[in-house]
Amino acid sequence: MSDAQPVEKASIVVMSGDMDKVMGAFIIATGAAAFDMQVSMFFTFWGLKAIQKGNLTGKGAMGRMLGVMNRGGIDRLGPSKFNFGGMGRWMFKKMMKAHKVTPLPQLLKQAQDLGVKLTACEMSMNVMEIKKEDLIDGVQIGGVASFIADASESKFSLFI
Repeated sequence: MSDAQPVEKASIVVMSGDMDKVMGAFIIATGAAAFDMQVSMFFTFWGLKAIQKGNLTGKGAMGRMLGVMNRGGIDRLGPSKFNFGGMGRWMFKKMMKAHKVTPLPQLLKQAQDLGVKLTACEMSMNVMEIKKEDLIDGVQIGGVASFIADASESKFSLFI
């Protein structure tokens, strides 16, 4: 019989595409990974913005319109309050830099470096006309079953 402790796991659903909520999700994910937990993040609907490259998406008229109005890219995310047409994003980035808060692109890289599993929701991608090549490298595509498989073995699961 092995004396090895079972690996603790954590799972996070990222449904929001708001800067502050995505930041919270990545801070929790990297913190858990730093404590040797296996972490999985499942990005769905607006959360997909955080793992997109930032190029225009969509094939049909509505998909292209959605791609223009809701362009992805972790550096394009605005705060959930006080966005002011993009000024809020600039202001918060400036304030975070002044207080030495790790910026979102760096948090994303840290998560990848720590082995956090990033999964894009296939159904949301289909609805929003986002293709695999629109996503950053290292993201896998899966459905709700892949999240449930991870969450069912997790010590904690969060919905952000």
